Amino acid sequence: MTIFSDNFDPFHANMTVFLISLCYPAVVFKTLDFGGFNLVVCCFPAIIQDEKRWPLMPPLPSYGYGREHRGPRYGSLIHGQNLEDVVITGHNGSINGQGQSWWIKYRQKLLNHTRGPLVQIMWSNDIVISNITLRDSPFWTFHPYDCKNVTVRNVTILAPVFGAPNTDGIDPDSCEDVVIEDCYISVGDDAIAIKSGWDQYGIVYGRPSRNILIRNLIVRSMVSAGVSIGSEMSGGVSNVTVENVTVWSSRRAVRIKTAVGRGGYVRHITYRNLTFDDAQVGIVIKTDYNEHPDMDFDKNAFPILENISFTGIHGQGVRVPVRIHGSEEIPVRNVTFRDMNVGITYKKKHIFQCAFVQGRVIGTIFPAPCENLDIYDEEERPVKLSTAQNVTDIDYRV
Repeated sequence: MTIFSDNFDPFHANMTVFLISLCYPAVVFKTLDFGGFNLVVCCFPAIIQDEKRWPLMPPLPSYGYGREHRGPRYGSLIHGQNLEDVVITGHNGSINGQGQSWWIKYRQKLLNHTRGPLVQIMWSNDIVISNITLRDSPFWTFHPYDCKNVTVRNVTILAPVFGAPNTDGIDPDSCEDVVIEDCYISVGDDAIAIKSGWDQYGIVYGRPSRNILIRNLIVRSMVSAGVSIGSEMSGGVSNVTVENVTVWSSRRAVRIKTAVGRGGYVRHITYRNLTFDDAQVGIVIKTDYNEHPDMDFDKNAFPILENISFTGIHGQGVRVPVRIHGSEEIPVRNVTFRDMNVGITYKKKHIFQCAFVQGRVIGTIFPAPCENLDIYDEEERPVKLSTAQNVTDIDYRV
């Protein structure tokens, strides 16, 4: 594996680089000082698993404190901030976070701080990660935070599908101009989760995630979802395209999750050419994902969910193809379904479930849509307009 950053000019750059190589049994620390940019690289076959020896970092400003505990958080195996032109690549080599001890201590409540991602790059531009395998992260696997121009290509991300809590694959967080393509991800939480800050802290920080393209992936998540937006989306998420993605053997295929207190928005989201193979629930929009950093969140901060389209959605072995759970405070507006045929495994009337949803179906889809949606023909001429957009037929028992 090669890790490098362009513009390492000690005479012109303002950067500090820490290269840490901890190789059993030797421990070698190297520091290169170029000024104010921080890159921490820890590459070693036997990772130190005593959390007391890990550095602590300040909480993310858009989260208020560590995701799991107040106060600081543990550092990442590879960490960088204020970087330009960064490439992490390899000839199909791997970075193994050896997260097992972290997962056990987390479940036993033995950790005093939030676990660190495997790779975290913050406040940086022009980042490429390619041709490597990332596996067994203690926490989120790759977490670009407030970055621009991020590309992830030909990357495999692995963690046990059970017993590896919060091992999200890729979490673009308040990022702009992101491409994730040609990857395989099978992990113990969301394969991909687009984020932009948490409740009042994310609202104040105010950095959206936008202009994100996710394509040509195979993903699996037995615990959460293949591709998620949220639930931390208080800075807003917009202009996202998810296309040519196969989700297999998963609890949910694609999901948008939010709650009262988040504020922000999720808008202009396009799902196109998706295949669901053996998923419990295909499409989920959930507006009561009530996890909060503290009780000071604004109970009048209602997120906006609008302009979301699903085209070319196919699959088999899906228990509930669609579950869109809006609410009176957080309705889901302008949702479009077109060219959908998802084979189901559960014979129940309400398998296309909706509540507080406004939108339309173009042409014929299977299964039959809920009563909340308008029906249009293939030429987009109205056939039947809904008079029951607030009908609720959500049933979490299926």
